[in-house]
Amino acid sequence: MLALHDFHAARGAQFSVYNGAEAVTSYGSSKSEYNALASEAALIDLSFRSRICLVGSDREKFLHGQVTNDVQRLKVGEGTYAALVTHKGKLETDLFIYKLQDELLLDFEPGLTQKITDRLSKYIIAEDVQIIDVAPHYTLLSVQGPRAAEVLSPFFPELPTKALTWTKTTYPNGDLYLMSNGRFGPPGFDLFVPTADTNSVAEKLASSIKPAGLNACEIARIENGIPRFGIDMDESNLAPEALRENAISYAKGCYIGQEVIARIRTYGQVAKALRLIRLPDEPQHLPTKAEKLFHNAKEVGFITSSTLSPKHGAKVALAYVRKEANSVGQSLNVATPEGPLATIISA
Repeated sequence: MLALHDFHAARGAQFSVYNGAEAVTSYGSSKSEYNALASEAALIDLSFRSRICLVGSDREKFLHGQVTNDVQRLKVGEGTYAALVTHKGKLETDLFIYKLQDELLLDFEPGLTQKITDRLSKYIIAEDVQIIDVAPHYTLLSVQGPRAAEVLSPFFPELPTKALTWTKTTYPNGDLYLMSNGRFGPPGFDLFVPTADTNSVAEKLASSIKPAGLNACEIARIENGIPRFGIDMDESNLAPEALRENAISYAKGCYIGQEVIARIRTYGQVAKALRLIRLPDEPQHLPTKAEKLFHNAKEVGFITSSTLSPKHGAKVALAYVRKEANSVGQSLNVATPEGPLATIISA
């Protein structure tokens, strides 16, 4: 159960369980919650996500050899977006990594703490590295939206200004870490809050920031073309098929899966890649996961997630499309129960 379950329930929250973790889906009006997220600022409880810390003198060198992005270049106060992949280049999770003073903080999708801990532990041989589940000790709140910095500035003396950098401030039960991370498209900030301080921080923020649930976040995420592990990508995907370009460093040294990923870049594109597609207003059908895409009667891809997008004024979807048909502006058809539905790749 969320540490703030009663806080959310008092505000009319509706709950769901995702990968064994409780999350708020809505407070009764996903439309108004989305409007706050897209045009102002919204308070979101992301404490259902997994959070671990790596400690020990070899933590940076070790993690650098495990993930797709450059960890050793990070200075204290900086972070990066990356992924863990298998030796075949297949995804195990994407994640945000932050370099704290004496730890590396990893933030990733819910329900994966044991899996990722086991994966990392497998490669700890003689290194001085310990893995700690910090989710019981720190909750994760987020303020997202174009006015996020404006509404947070009265509460925090210093805001991080560059993406994936952080500042901290002292609270009665520990340090609160404030990370610059626009998760769903608009700017935003994550707050890693000592669990014992969570209710007081949430009450303070809720006095001026509208809360939003995951339904509103999903609309913003999909319409901005941001994939989510477990929905738009999974263990069957090669990292370059789904990840944003900033998740992979092609200049760093060796890591698990690097040879496969480097070979893909050297010899050409992946066979398929994730694209944002736009759909007509009529008929009313909104494509569902796994519905197939066709080009000139040939199957070329499939839908992973979709939404009715206020930003685009249309239905949009994320979909994998084969390289011969995935250029921007390409027309495709979705095979629906009602018949073919014309679409166009928009990004």
